Amino acid sequence: MNEQTTDNKFEFLKGDKVLWMVILVISVFSIFPVYSASSNLEYIVNNGTTTGHVIKHMFFVLLGLGIMRLVGTVKYEHIGKLSSILLGLMVVLLVLTMFTGQTIDGASASRWLKIPGTPISFQPSSFAYLMLIIYLCRYLTKKIKRERLPIENILYIFGPILLVFGLVAKDNGSTALMIMIVSVAILVVGQLNWKYVAGFMATAAVFIGLFFFVALKTDLIKSNRVHTWMSRVETFTNAKKGNQIDDEAEKAKNYQVMQAKAAIVHGGITGMGPGKSALKQMLPQSASDFIFAIIVEEYGFFGALFLIAMYLIMIVRIVMIASKMPAFFGSLLVLAMGIMIFVQLAVNIAVAVNLIPVTGQPLPLISYGGTSMLVTYIQLGLVLNVSSRIQVYDEEGMGKKQSIEEINDIA
Repeated sequence: MNEQTTDNKFEFLKGDKVLWMVILVISVFSIFPVYSASSNLEYIVNNGTTTGHVIKHMFFVLLGLGIMRLVGTVKYEHIGKLSSILLGLMVVLLVLTMFTGQTIDGASASRWLKIPGTPISFQPSSFAYLMLIIYLCRYLTKKIKRERLPIENILYIFGPILLVFGLVAKDNGSTALMIMIVSVAILVVGQLNWKYVAGFMATAAVFIGLFFFVALKTDLIKSNRVHTWMSRVETFTNAKKGNQIDDEAEKAKNYQVMQAKAAIVHGGITGMGPGKSALKQMLPQSASDFIFAIIVEEYGFFGALFLIAMYLIMIVRIVMIASKMPAFFGSLLVLAMGIMIFVQLAVNIAVAVNLIPVTGQPLPLISYGGTSMLVTYIQLGLVLNVSSRIQVYDEEGMGKKQSIEEINDIA
């Protein structure tokens, strides 16, 4: 009786209840570091007010939760069927961004596309990345029914990945690299023949090498950021060698990492307390790309450990949901969303603790910024969508209702 009452109480939370709780905890927690770190935007960047930024962040949190709930009400199979159309639309938007994109908050790359007649801007690359991964999951699922011809794999797998990579790489190298890494991971998890995976990796290596050569040695690709990437890698490797950096230009390039490391050390075990970061005003992108360093400074090692534990619970629940889903498309889709979130999380934290060169990847569900946050909520909405279907299969008896083959056909 009590269990039934509890289930009815949380009936509006469709899908895995533990995952819902983790998402809500992280979403609420995000308000505090964003409120603290966004003072950097007001006093240093001279952009808006701290109150205005935190209200905007809270709006995106509520909007994201609403979208996540909405995604949970639509059959994920329908989203899969629409993925090719939506991917095509995102490719068109990426092309438009190349010619009409704008910079925001001092960013050195034109990644944002403004919606005409409104002050709203977004990054098409994030949505293109999501649609590409959903599309790949859908394609690999349909491949179960028959062996695809080599030309089909080239056109329908390699083509879309390389196209999206090429359009994103010009202004957003870290996202483009993540697209490539996650896409290969999905091909492996999706059981694509290893000879195709190896062939794609070789083709991708040639494609990337050619891109770097053209960008560095010619003027065919205007306003590219390859020199910036090379500079960041060089600065990172020089710092890792332990050599003293005497050149002022090199010090400036390494400034973000130095301030992030100082913030982490300053936080110690228990932290300075909410809102009491001493380095948030000196750390560029403290409310977005480097917000993890501010969290460690204010909440200490224990606070960072708690946050990482929340993320680990999220990843574990995602893997559990994928393992329980009988439909291949649902299982692969959940794993794909989990891989995307994990890679983004790992990259953000690795940059903050100086394990990899500086990139511009936000901390999932926490960093200030609308596009990435909404995409993450959509990803989690798809995971919750699939988990709610598992509950239906368990209650009705999947074997009596449908066979696994029939479920895969529906996908």
